[in-house]
Amino acid sequence: MTDSGERVVIGMDPHKRSVTIEVMAADEQVLGGGRFGTDVAGFKAMLEYASRWSDRVWAIEGCNGIGRHVAMRLLAAGEQVIDVPPKLSARARVYSTGQGRKTDATDAHCVALVGTRMAGLRPVVNDEQLAVLRLLVDRRSSLGEDHTRMISQLHQLLLELIPGGAKKSLSAAQAKALLATVRPRDVAGKTRRRVAAELVADLERVYARRKAADKELKELVAATGTSLLDLHGIGPSSAARLLVEVGDITRFPNRDHFASWNGTAPIDASSGDNVRHRLSRAGNRQINRVLHIMATVQLRNDTEGRAYYDRRRPEGKTSMEATRALKRRLSNIVYRTMLDDAVRASTAAEVTGPGGQRGSDSDSSATGSQPQHRLFGQATPGPVTTQPSAPVPRVS
Repeated sequence: MTDSGERVVIGMDPHKRSVTIEVMAADEQVLGGGRFGTDVAGFKAMLEYASRWSDRVWAIEGCNGIGRHVAMRLLAAGEQVIDVPPKLSARARVYSTGQGRKTDATDAHCVALVGTRMAGLRPVVNDEQLAVLRLLVDRRSSLGEDHTRMISQLHQLLLELIPGGAKKSLSAAQAKALLATVRPRDVAGKTRRRVAAELVADLERVYARRKAADKELKELVAATGTSLLDLHGIGPSSAARLLVEVGDITRFPNRDHFASWNGTAPIDASSGDNVRHRLSRAGNRQINRVLHIMATVQLRNDTEGRAYYDRRRPEGKTSMEATRALKRRLSNIVYRTMLDDAVRASTAAEVTGPGGQRGSDSDSSATGSQPQHRLFGQATPGPVTTQPSAPVPRVS
């Protein structure tokens, strides 16, 4: 097969030990494909096969999930990679022939279709700082889950050891004090007390690790220069999660797109003259949780968020509806804060020279870059150009 010189999209359905690819031209003609292993030999064979097309871009499904390992290896090999969200490839599969059957070859074909048709797909970049943040914030989240699980087990054991059990908010020191008052005589009771004591010891280790993780996260987040820590209700873990999940904030044309992505924007369910909205269960649930925690913290203190909540209640909003409205407002604030940070970083890069902006050396989509963004506006209409990436909007 000879190289025609036109750009092709190599759609990939990734797995742990194998990947399935399909090569597609701009007119959606299938040029090739195959299945390759992810070991050294299989990866080398895949690169040799793809070298038939000099102008190529890899469209990989789930680059923040199962596709991340192969996406990072391709970036290290000097390849261009774009991330295809699983929802987009699933929609392409539903509307394709074959009655929505799901196979590796079909998935690769749908990923290639999305990479060929869609503009504005996010380019994957190897940012070591964000990679470190992702590892640490995932570890911090895991420690929090371990703490919740151990506390639940302790409550169950203490309920069988002490009439009425322990209070809802229980710490390791409080549990240790309660256990000191218990002297069971039967074998089952002694075993319960011993297991509870082991859980308390495990909890103390989790506390120490969580404290160290919070300290390290705070230092790394501060080193990024972000202003998210200045927002009431955003701690080091929440700021790190925002930086990791959002990546380049300029990929969202406006704050409404950002709210739709994080699930704080309600879904329009109007029909005729009946105008109504319903709660969105979609979106990035981790970021939605960050915004929920931020709203909860603001409601517990005398803040602007609390004042906004109190103004919405007399308007007929229920407590839940007012909280959702507050989360939507906080989403706008987070968007503006991250956008301002991106503007400052872009300005500093212009002063210090090229290379200061993350992702400036990658195409934003397979067939061309995404339209230029405007602050709180829609994407600029007109034909798509082939500029490397969208410039960061300037704040007026």
